[in-house]
Amino acid sequence: MRLTQFTDYSLRVLIYLALRPKERTTIDQLTNAYDVSRHHIRSVVHHLAKLGYIDSTQGKGGGVTLAFEPAQISIREIVENTENDFYIVECFNPDGNFCPIEPSCVLKQALSEASKSFLKTLEGYTIEDLIRNKKTQLSGLLEIT
Repeated sequence: MRLTQFTDYSLRVLIYLALRPKERTTIDQLTNAYDVSRHHIRSVVHHLAKLGYIDSTQGKGGGVTLAFEPAQISIREIVENTENDFYIVECFNPDGNFCPIEPSCVLKQALSEASKSFLKTLEGYTIEDLIRNKKTQLSGLLEIT
């Protein structure tokens, strides 16, 4: 299974914000830390704010912060809320399945089980788990002071 760049950036933004609890972070800080386009970061931040994971304040002195404690943000939830679909192969898409062997194929079942296992594993992790015992290292790599 491959996650989209949007999901990757969403997780990175949440990691960054978790390293700066209660401090406002600007789009520019996120853009510079990850060397990602302002447009991409702005889209991610807008989506995460819309979902309620982050609080956003515009204007002078504005920025974004986590809306919840890092331990309350499930990686599975983020992945499910930022991925468009989980159509690993064509037969997963009810509107676009043109595979002639689908009625007899076991591949869909195998991939479905793998996908469920993947999500079940992610269910056991939170943003806090991703930064625990790594805060100093991560802050240094992201140049967070």
